[in-house]
Amino acid sequence: MSLTRRHHAVPLHQAAEESPTLARLTQLARESGERLKAIESSIPLALRSSIRPGPIEGTSWCLLVNSSAAAAKLRQLLPVLLQKLNSRGYEVTAIRLKLGSLQK
Repeated sequence: MSLTRRHHAVPLHQAAEESPTLARLTQLARESGERLKAIESSIPLALRSSIRPGPIEGTSWCLLVNSSAAAAKLRQLLPVLLQKLNSRGYEVTAIRLKLGSLQK
């Protein structure tokens, strides 16, 4: 007995809604972007294009940074960024910085 399977494409938002794992990943990606928007005004304009939101792991959040110089400056700002996030209701106890090339 052969089983015929038909595969059809579904939009990403539909797949995410139908899969708890994808739904959770979508939610975390959205929240990571919202966190970056919440602290953006505390980051010098020249550095903003060097940073992308990264993964959220519990109360730790990662920022992806494209250069060691940008990461060094961000390290100086971490206390301010943490305070701002917490004052806006995000429960963040640590911000990690990860170096790598950023693609839009």
